[in-house]
Amino acid sequence: MRSLTVMTMRQCRNIAVALILMLAPIPAVADERLPASTMDAAQNQPLPTTGNAGDVTGELKPQAPDTDLFALMTGTCSTLKVAGRDFACRTVAYAHSVNGRAYFTIALDDPADQSHIISFSGENGRRTNENLYDLTVDRMLLNSVHHPKSDGLPVPAVVKSAGRCVQLGNFATLHITSVVCSATDKSGKKYELRFESDGSPITVRRVNPSAPTIRGQG
Repeated sequence: MRSLTVMTMRQCRNIAVALILMLAPIPAVADERLPASTMDAAQNQPLPTTGNAGDVTGELKPQAPDTDLFALMTGTCSTLKVAGRDFACRTVAYAHSVNGRAYFTIALDDPADQSHIISFSGENGRRTNENLYDLTVDRMLLNSVHHPKSDGLPVPAVVKSAGRCVQLGNFATLHITSVVCSATDKSGKKYELRFESDGSPITVRRVNPSAPTIRGQG
């Protein structure tokens, strides 16, 4: 159980780094351009299952991030509901870790909370045909201004959930048509996303999985 808890803590920290990548100017990030075919392969490969850690408890241990692939999408969210509340979105991204966990992450347009970000996350993702990627969601990652930080990075709350994300489009062509997600957490709260692309090519990055340097800290 302890090993699963530590693993979940690490994944939680990893997506926190991905959130910073999503909101920060790209030139400030230590990454490099990735061939689209390589990114597409990440959604084609069978993803390993490491078990369900359930609720996250215990002390957060500093861990090196292992997010290796990141894709930014531009468009609009015709539907974005968080626990019954409607929001607009600022940014939508897909992240993939070296351990196989995938995330569809959304930065909410919330004037009251500039750190309001959610992620639909799962390990069992598969491409059912050339233009459809299906991700089984087993947890939601929820971040807000009220959540704690570790080494200057936000630490999202991890909530056991059940749901699904469906992505239409193909990373090999750098075009995504839409992403639709729906999940319900253990308390019955529902999360919904319907994202439509504006037709622009997605930005695909490979992220160097090394410990980040936090500016302004001595």
